[in-house]
Amino acid sequence: MSVVALVLAAGQASRFGADKRRALLADGRSLLQHSVERALAVFDEVRVVLRAGEQAEDLGLPMGCRIVASPEAGLGMGHSLAAGAASLDDCAAEAVAIVLGDMPWIQVQTFLRLIEAASPTAVVVPRHQEQNGHPVLFGRHYWPELALLAGDEGARSVLQRHLRQLRVVEVDDAGVLRDVDTPAALG
Repeated sequence: MSVVALVLAAGQASRFGADKRRALLADGRSLLQHSVERALAVFDEVRVVLRAGEQAEDLGLPMGCRIVASPEAGLGMGHSLAAGAASLDDCAAEAVAIVLGDMPWIQVQTFLRLIEAASPTAVVVPRHQEQNGHPVLFGRHYWPELALLAGDEGARSVLQRHLRQLRVVEVDDAGVLRDVDTPAALG
């Protein structure tokens, strides 16, 4: 199964108080750099959605990822996700993993298990301790719907419309639930 990762990193991080993408983790790498490198180790292709005008080198991102600009990122995650999904027209993958740039603790094994469950017509969600987490994988069938998203809801509406195609993968990985919204969450 060929799966492309779409790393969403165009948000404003208003609760963090600064550009959290640049916040350093214990190993000296930035939050976003760590998330992107983890995705590059697993997925066939990685695309990173940034604000308009931003470049990979501005954020210390590794070679090998493709940058997608989201001109309307300030209007909400839905706009960033739509920009990323619209960029997939030239992609041969059968599914896309929506990876949040502020979730660097997802284990490689978890990504691999989600990829195994993916298909062009499935929506795959990890679940840890009875809570659904991220990333969510959408089969190619749903990409046109993702490209139409707007606002700040993200892909929840697409997932809700296709609950019959939902595949839940139980994981022993708290990283699927752990994101960084405040500086205290970095510890």
